[in-house]
Amino acid sequence: MTQDASAAYIARARKLDCAAISDALDRAGIAGQCYKIAPCDPKFRMVGPAYTVLYRPASFNEEGHVGDFIDDVEPGSVIVIDNRGRDDVTTWGNILTEMAHQRKMAGTVIDGINRDVSLCRELNYPIYSRGSWMRTGKGRIQLVALQVPVQIGGVTVNPGDLMCGDPDGVVVIPKSMQDTVLTYAEEITQREEAVRTGIRAGMRMEDLRRQNNYHQLQSPSYKAAGKS
Repeated sequence: MTQDASAAYIARARKLDCAAISDALDRAGIAGQCYKIAPCDPKFRMVGPAYTVLYRPASFNEEGHVGDFIDDVEPGSVIVIDNRGRDDVTTWGNILTEMAHQRKMAGTVIDGINRDVSLCRELNYPIYSRGSWMRTGKGRIQLVALQVPVQIGGVTVNPGDLMCGDPDGVVVIPKSMQDTVLTYAEEITQREEAVRTGIRAGMRMEDLRRQNNYHQLQSPSYKAAGKS
């Protein structure tokens, strides 16, 4: 994929809510909704290609370094960290937030937890995780690999997949399906806006939903209203 194509997909995704993308993923038959991954602040929004990071527990004789990879991550990336959902040690704190913000990363997604929530809110740097606690991962977790498939909230994320976050959570669009899913999401958004416009005009809900084939918008068998 060219850089121009990637930038175009990012621009399209920024105009969409995660709920519409979630419905589009359902229509495409893709499980891309990251379960229980939530923003540290409801104002956060995030779109960018995934840079993946895999951790595991550190063994007895390992120092357990975290975060040194960040120097080599491309600006605009979403750093996607798989710590197996652990909630007893962090993988991310204020030093990494400062660095990621300085290097213009699009955000961070963690299947696990972070600490130092106040700084990410102050800098408006988007972090999505399973929660926050202050116990460091230093000496407790060890980097396994970079830019490999990882698991985030039950979803497989590959390097370069499009990560989208808003107040509802995080969705993942596989790199090979970006145009299809975004096209579906754009249509779903348009149909839902037509329903809302009709509501404001005083129309009946059942009529609006029927006219826009509302109950089938997320279905793999969806056909646009008025089409056979």
